[in-house]
Amino acid sequence: MAKGTPQLEWCIVRLGEDHNWWVDEVSDPVHWDVDGLSIIDPRQVDHLIELIEPLREYGFNSDVFERAFVPFRITKDMGKGKVRLARIKQPLLESEEKLFALPDVIDEENGPYADFLDHITRLRVKLLNDLLDFEEKLTVDEVEDQLREAQNNDFIEGKAVHLFQEMTAILDFMPDGYGDDDEDTEKRSVEDDDDDLPEIEAAEEEKLKNDSSLKWDEDEDADKEEKDEDGKPAKDGDDDDDEEKEEKDDDKDEDEEEDDRPKSSKRGRG
Repeated sequence: MAKGTPQLEWCIVRLGEDHNWWVDEVSDPVHWDVDGLSIIDPRQVDHLIELIEPLREYGFNSDVFERAFVPFRITKDMGKGKVRLARIKQPLLESEEKLFALPDVIDEENGPYADFLDHITRLRVKLLNDLLDFEEKLTVDEVEDQLREAQNNDFIEGKAVHLFQEMTAILDFMPDGYGDDDEDTEKRSVEDDDDDLPEIEAAEEEKLKNDSSLKWDEDEDADKEEKDEDGKPAKDGDDDDDEEKEEKDDDKDEDEEEDDRPKSSKRGRG
């Protein structure tokens, strides 16, 4: 519909604080609402084409891609982070020129851009089912539910979602538990914890070294010196136990000597 609308001939775009480009003004304000309307810059166009490449063997349709975007070239730098763009008819996939691409979102539900999102979602699901060993096949509905949940969270937080992020979320999608996301997150968490550790001043470090309550190494060395020749640690009261054992042995020897002596007869006289 957008490409068949002759009124859309130019637009003015600005570079946002998020380093993405947003539309400020269009030549066709009747059909296009510029409130929160984002546009894909040449660098992002190249990245999308790169992400789409693996989908070609799963049935990627170039015409669906071309219909989803209106291509523009820069005609004037207006200063203060704004540029004027003019619409051209050159296909994005065949162009060697650095072009902007405006997603056709006039009909958000059934328009060319919506068709493109549905197309790459289905192909991404095919690719993942082919590459990953799932217990059950991944479905388009599952992917769309997870993507929609993330979008709703951004909406609740008041974040303006650029359409480039919406597309890359599909083209980079990985189900939970797969990929390197968890490992990278854990690694970053450990690094962040290390960064949060306070640095100890030299004087404070010296003070800690002289703190007697922290000298557990010296106590361990002292305990090692008290070990006996057999390698067993000496315990308090061991000497007293040895003396008591010797006395018991002497009493035992005396009892044995008494047992060896002849006993006197206790019979009465007749």
